[in-house]
Amino acid sequence: MIAWKRKEEWLELPLPNPDWKPLQPSAVEAMSALIPVPRKLFLRLASQGGIRVQGGKALLHLFPRESAAFAPEYCELDIAYEDDFCLVVNKPAGMSIHPAEAGQQGTLASAVAYYYASTGQACAIRHIHRLDQDTTGAVLYAKNEWAHVLLDEAMREKRIDRTYAALAQGVFRAKRGTIDAPIGRDRHHSGKRRVTPGGDAAVTHYRVKQQLKGAALVELELETGRTHQIRVHLSHLGHPLIGDTLYGGSAALLKRQALHGKQLRFPHPLTQEQIVVQASWPEDLQNLLSALQAK
Repeated sequence: MIAWKRKEEWLELPLPNPDWKPLQPSAVEAMSALIPVPRKLFLRLASQGGIRVQGGKALLHLFPRESAAFAPEYCELDIAYEDDFCLVVNKPAGMSIHPAEAGQQGTLASAVAYYYASTGQACAIRHIHRLDQDTTGAVLYAKNEWAHVLLDEAMREKRIDRTYAALAQGVFRAKRGTIDAPIGRDRHHSGKRRVTPGGDAAVTHYRVKQQLKGAALVELELETGRTHQIRVHLSHLGHPLIGDTLYGGSAALLKRQALHGKQLRFPHPLTQEQIVVQASWPEDLQNLLSALQAK
């Protein structure tokens, strides 16, 4: 593993070779032998004096002080993972990732802004993926532009794995399977999606972990990240999520969809080590599962 050190706003690394200079034509390729390098960002940093050679080390200006751009709001956050490059927050139910309109309060973006400010971190808010307002679980943030570029690339290349737990209605005929059905907008409901031949490709893998009386505990993994994908696909299969009234679920036992992002696996943007983060279940889903198991 590469030996790196943070020095305030700078990242210190060993030189790729004794003659390395950040503005020479081979600089990107030489540095890429040590760490993942976003080429455009590297060249911009080099042209602006953001990469230096000092005392036999390379210094990269990766941690400039930035504005969060969201008004900080206090909220007790469940931090599942954190280092100099990444933050994973276990999002509670009822909280949007970011404001949908001007002046909206109570979003995760504002809560993360408060967390950064209260811990002395001058970071912009950069989420890598989203969860629905009433879905709980792990949300990944990049804490600087370098990490953001690399994690966005990893997401596009499907190198970030997201595992979900759900409580779905009914008795599943197959204990595992793949739902490969395109998803598009519902013409009759602006906030709803549906399976439609003209939609975007969407693939969900599922496994029934425990069949219960009239419901099932299901584990799901996404190949794609369409809006409401799990909710739409399970409803299409005939097993809407408990509480998901938008897609045919009953709210008798729960007033929100029973869906939780339980695990994230992603390559660390600097070391490329596989980081696996677990997000603990919220109390309402734990109580619902216990009640279903007791039937």
